[in-house]
Amino acid sequence: MSKRSSAKYKLDRRMGENVFGRPKSPVNRREYGPGQHGQRRKGKLSDFGIQLRAKQKLKGYYGDITEKQFKRTYTEASAMKGDASQNLIGLLERRLDMIVYRAKFAPTIWAARQLVSHGHIRVNGVKCNIASRRVDVGDVIELGPKAQEMALVIEAQSLAERDVPDYVVPDGTSKVTYTRVPTLDEVPYPVRMEPNLVIEFYSR
Repeated sequence: MSKRSSAKYKLDRRMGENVFGRPKSPVNRREYGPGQHGQRRKGKLSDFGIQLRAKQKLKGYYGDITEKQFKRTYTEASAMKGDASQNLIGLLERRLDMIVYRAKFAPTIWAARQLVSHGHIRVNGVKCNIASRRVDVGDVIELGPKAQEMALVIEAQSLAERDVPDYVVPDGTSKVTYTRVPTLDEVPYPVRMEPNLVIEFYSR
């Protein structure tokens, strides 16, 4: 598992948006960027800058996955039939750590990744510790017995700031079924994501 190297809320300030939709986000108080030059006036972004920003925002939202992993996902999305930007979102939403997050088993994507890597998640009854594993339609994702009693999990399930999307169907409080691959407009992003710009960035 790769280690996150930057503070998660720094992404919010760099983008000037509450990317994760969390009440504690610093952009709720400070809308300028991080660091000593954060309050400088922002110049007009070039087309490359707009595309890069869209890529950083989407990549950061999914737990700042590595550039290698993210580019590989783009390559797969481009090789699939249909709209590459929709395919990209579909592949990212099929990650096991993202399903755990969507199911409200964890309060953040990083906590979801940790739950998976520590062996607290089962897929179709089998323990899985690979956060980037692709979940298939019809797969059942379940919390292990220890995880069901964790304060972090109980806290996540009581969060009012986000809902479980309808492509992740709960069965009680510790089990969900992944029913279909969502389209971009079905994914409950707190901010606008532009995967079409990400496709443009990589296909330059």
